[in-house]
Parts: sequence; C-alpha cells; structure tokens
Amino acid sequence: MSRSSKLYNSDLAPTPANKKNWGWFEIFNVWANDVQSLFGYTLAASLFLASGLNGWAVFLALILAGFFIMWLVNLSGKPSVKHGIPYPVFARVSMGVFGANFPAMARGLVAMFWYGAQTYAASTAVALLITGITGIEGEVMLLGMTGVMWISFIFVSLFQVYLFWQGVDLVKRFLNFAGPAVYAVMILLMIVIWAKAGGGLFSEVGNIFSGGERSGGFEGLGSFGAFLAVFSIMVGYFAAVVINFGDFARFVKNEDEMKKGNLWGLVGNVVLFSFITLMITGGTIAIFGEYVASPTDMVAKVDNLGLTIIAAFAFFAATVGINMVANFIPPAYDLANLIPSKINFKIGGLITAGFGFIIGGMWVAVITQMGLFPFVNTLGAILAPVFGIMIVDYYIIKKEKLDVDDLFDDSAKAKYHYNGGFNRKAILAWILSGYIAVGTVWPNILIFGLGDFFANLGGGGGYAWIIGASLGAVVHLAISKR
Repeated sequence: MSRSSKLYNSDLAPTPANKKNWGWFEIFNVWANDVQSLFGYTLAASLFLASGLNGWAVFLALILAGFFIMWLVNLSGKPSVKHGIPYPVFARVSMGVFGANFPAMARGLVAMFWYGAQTYAASTAVALLITGITGIEGEVMLLGMTGVMWISFIFVSLFQVYLFWQGVDLVKRFLNFAGPAVYAVMILLMIVIWAKAGGGLFSEVGNIFSGGERSGGFEGLGSFGAFLAVFSIMVGYFAAVVINFGDFARFVKNEDEMKKGNLWGLVGNVVLFSFITLMITGGTIAIFGEYVASPTDMVAKVDNLGLTIIAAFAFFAATVGINMVANFIPPAYDLANLIPSKINFKIGGLITAGFGFIIGGMWVAVITQMGLFPFVNTLGAILAPVFGIMIVDYYIIKKEKLDVDDLFDDSAKAKYHYNGGFNRKAILAWILSGYIAVGTVWPNILIFGLGDFFANLGGGGGYAWIIGASLGAVVHLAISKR
C-alpha cells in the first residue's frame, strides 16, 4: 500500500475495528446537542413567527424536515460506517485526492463561522448569570457589546479551548451531561411560562402565530410556499452536519446502530425541542405581549434569580456542546486533511478557535445586520451541491464500490487521482450548482434572468439547500456519464 504523507496521518486513517465502539446512544447525543442550542431555539422560534402560518403547521414542517435530514445522514454516514473514514477522505472519492481539499475547507470555513456564532450565543448565557447575580449590565464598549458581554465572550472562548485540549473523551462526557441538562431547564421554563399564561395556552398557541404578517423573506408566499420554506430552512440549518456526518459515523459499530441513533436522536429531538419552542414562544407572546427571540432574554424577563442561575448553566452547556459536535471536530479534521504532515487535530482546533473568536466578536455589530435566515441559507447553499455530488457519485456512478488504499495514494495510476489529483467534472458541477444555490439567497448575483426568477419565488432563499443539493447531483451525473 502506497501512503502519501500529503494524504495520510493517524487522524485521517480508517478507524480500526477495536475503536469502532459508538452505539446508537452516542449518535443520539450528537443530535441532542446539535438540536438544542440557543441558536437552534432562536431559529425555530423565528420560523414560528415569520412564516405567518398556524403554529401547528410550522411544527409539522419541522418534524418532516427531521425525517428528511435523517434520510440524508443515513446516506452520507453509510460509507464511513463501512470503511471507517472521515468526511474529507470520503470526499476524495468524488473530487479527487487533492480536489477534496476544496469541499473540505468549505465545510471547515462554514464550521468556523458557526463556531463564532455559537460562541457568542453561549456567552449570552454567562452574561445573563453575571447580570443576574451582580445587577451590572454595563455600557456598550466595542462592536456593539458591553463590558460584561466581552468578559463572558472571552471566558467561553478560553473554556472551549481548554475542553478540546483535554481530548475527545472529556468532550464526550461533557456532551452526555449537556444533553439532559438543557432539556430539564427548557421543560422547567415551559412550565413556568405555561403557569403564568394560564390553562388556555395549549388551544390558543397555534392561533397566536397565524394572525401574524409574513416577514424575514416569507413575504409574498402562499401558505404552501411558506410551509416549504420553513421545511427547507430547517434542512439548511443542519446542512453542515449532514455533509460531514461521516466524521461521527466512522466510530459506529454498524449501520443499524447508526440508523437507530439517527431516528431517536434526530427526529425524536426535533419533535420534542420544536414542541417546547412552540409552547414557550406562544406563552411569552401571551404573557409579555411581544415576541422574545432569545431564551436568555426570556429568563431575564421572568425575573427569578434561581431560574436565572440554573438556566444560564444549562444554556451555556448546551451551546458549548453543539459547538464541540458541529463546529469544532469537523474543521479540525478538514484542516488536518489540508496538510496532514504539519496539522493534526489539536492544531486544527486552535486555528478554528482563533477564526471563531473574530467571527463571534463581530456578531452583534456586523453579521446580525445581514439577518438570521440569509446567514443560515447562504452557509447551507455553499455546501449543498457537495452533498449531492458525493452521494450520486458513490451510490450511482461508483455503485458503492470504494478502494480505501487508493484514497491515500497520490500516484498517477491511483483510482482517485483523476487529472493531477482533481476530478474537474465534479469541481465544475460544484461551482455551477453552488453559484445558483447562493443566488437563490442573493438573486442580484445571477445572470440570464435567473435573478428575477428567484426574487419572485420568495422565501428569502429558504429553498437554497434543496436546490443546491439537487442541482449538484443532476449536473455531476450528467457530465460524469459522458
């Protein structure tokens, strides 16, 4: 076997059989931490409000999105369960041994953006705790954040570096604690809100939303269009984990355990978390007469010191948990894939943390001005075609046949060398499909009248992920078959 130092190190090597010790519960915890972050709550609550649909219709769209995402990750996880390889190595099958660096780094950059966003979100929980105990809120100092917020943000950033530096075992233990803790607090918060709102909340909650105006890119959509946009935005939110699910699936004992973990962990958590979000969001509108987007702001409004302290710890744990799962492990592997001889998992993690600190620091003053839905949709649109290309290449073009040794071989005769290590057809398919997918979010970048078409479609680019993934699959299949 020819192992090139440009392609191989111990972090990228196939997981040996004795290290494949994850079962359905570990996969369940990956999803539990991915679903129940502060950012996830704010997104779900915003969808309930902006869509103008009955709350129960939005709930149904979120559940259907959960089942759809489960189907996608079962497809992307299967090759990694079978061969023990992480996402950037699997990408070599379709993109070429060096061409895979492009989608790997795109995934890495998307993760770094999310890492910064979630670091900021976790810091709001720490700021809530400091303000709750001391009563100090502070003045805005820099980039729209107060001194208390900056202290909280720096603390969270350093804590996360400490956590991953201790190794994957501590991260795993932290996730196992964070998952149940945040549910306990969310359910407690729901009961408190429910008690304040009165017994009629359950029957009223659907109607609270349906009288609202459509906003945030949902303007001009009919009920079915808004329903589809909610579904698609939720899929786009999970797009990053969908594409690199192999980074976790490589440790799973067998495909059945993976599928069981995805069903209970993904669909189960989406159902429970969306229901809690529906009840809390509806309840806050009933009590306060206004929509309160952030759970930390909501806890502050309830004004109970005991609840504030418990909630701050739980929200902090949950949001750091998702950062470890979705936004730290992937770029650490992706950066290692770029220069395996120089960058290992820990060095990749430090680079991620540094980049994430800059993004999080600019979150309030710069990135939130762009809007929540366009941010989620743009990141999803960049990655969507890669998923379509990888899946159609593996299942239809290669018919599930894969030579693991050739994935680490950079010689011209190797199977995945293509043209100098790059599969130009797959890269072309990604560029064309990605351009159109991003254009569904920002129609003014498109030519040949496509901009007008997507601008009139509405939905604020909510369909970006599905359009991008479908186009990537179709274009790659069409040009690779020739």
